[in-house]
Amino acid sequence: MATDASLKTKPRYELLDGLRGVAALMVIFYHVGECFATTPRDQWINHGYLAVDFFFVLSGFVIGYAYDGRWKRGMTEGGFLLRRVIRLQPMVVIGVLLGVISFIIQGCEKWDGTAVTTSAVILSLILGLFLLPALPGTAPEVRGNGELFPLNGPSWSLFFEYIGSIFYAIFLHRLSTRWLRIFVFASGLTLAAVAICNGSGDYHLGVGWTAANGGFWMGLVRMTFSFSIGLLLSRDFKPVKIRGAFWICSALIIVFLAVPYIGGPEKPMLANAFYDLFCTIILFPTIVYLGASGRTTDPHSARTCEFLGAISYPVYIIHYPFMYLMYAWAWKNGYGVDQVWPVALTIVVTVIILAWLFLKYYDQPLRHYLTQKLTKKK
Repeated sequence: MATDASLKTKPRYELLDGLRGVAALMVIFYHVGECFATTPRDQWINHGYLAVDFFFVLSGFVIGYAYDGRWKRGMTEGGFLLRRVIRLQPMVVIGVLLGVISFIIQGCEKWDGTAVTTSAVILSLILGLFLLPALPGTAPEVRGNGELFPLNGPSWSLFFEYIGSIFYAIFLHRLSTRWLRIFVFASGLTLAAVAICNGSGDYHLGVGWTAANGGFWMGLVRMTFSFSIGLLLSRDFKPVKIRGAFWICSALIIVFLAVPYIGGPEKPMLANAFYDLFCTIILFPTIVYLGASGRTTDPHSARTCEFLGAISYPVYIIHYPFMYLMYAWAWKNGYGVDQVWPVALTIVVTVIILAWLFLKYYDQPLRHYLTQKLTKKK
């Protein structure tokens, strides 16, 4: 979900930065709702998981815009991937460290109460620091619920972001626009088949965070289509005139991610799969296109987009360790919404403040240092 902040030769799409922040905040509220959900069908902010697909579309667009023209000017696969590592990895490390702290506070035990050995926690930490997944049922899968990254669950989308970057570096950037269209069409058909055939068991695309039950492959399909259509948009982009693009697109993100499960909570419904496909294939590319077409026209909008864009990635990658603690506390004591909501609100505010602090005093300085040391031209 992160974009390369080291690019200085092209103007930034400030509205897209702001929209990324809006989607990141919706993810937090979606995860707050996990505290009370019994199935994916009664989750609050029910389609919040689709924010990840929006992030993938956004990444494909911004990476294509920033890098497509650089390959003929000497950009190498290694140089591109190094820039992605510099952009993504510092906050991945912070997220995993917060995750291991929260796991220790919880008592180093799985969700079912089974004690976890110190060696397993250390192994899970090492894998998480290098963004390597823990397979279900193995020692590093310390929470026992199948997460690829049990110390910081949302790291799974960064894992696929890396895969998308590698795929772009070795293959996608070489495709002509015509062949890229064909690839997008084929990957879209694959995504549709996965959704309609109910690969998740609940007719939704909110999978990828686990390797169990085909989750890894479904996450890969989600990333492949969304990233590639974002890349295609960057190549075919011709801005349209639109006023108030940020506020219109923000409202669309909030409303469509908050829509309840289509068909009700009683049983899985095929209609929900079609809703997910509509959002992923049509709505999110449209929002990215409109967001890239718009411009901020007043200082208030400009500051809002700048702030939301700045904290979007840190907020996303550090918030879930706090969710783990909230879940454990609420479930252990049997608390309901009335008891939990003040704590949840405090966590949201705390995460935003911490995200800004990590950004200003850790992430940006470290990325600047690494960029100067590792990518500076001779």
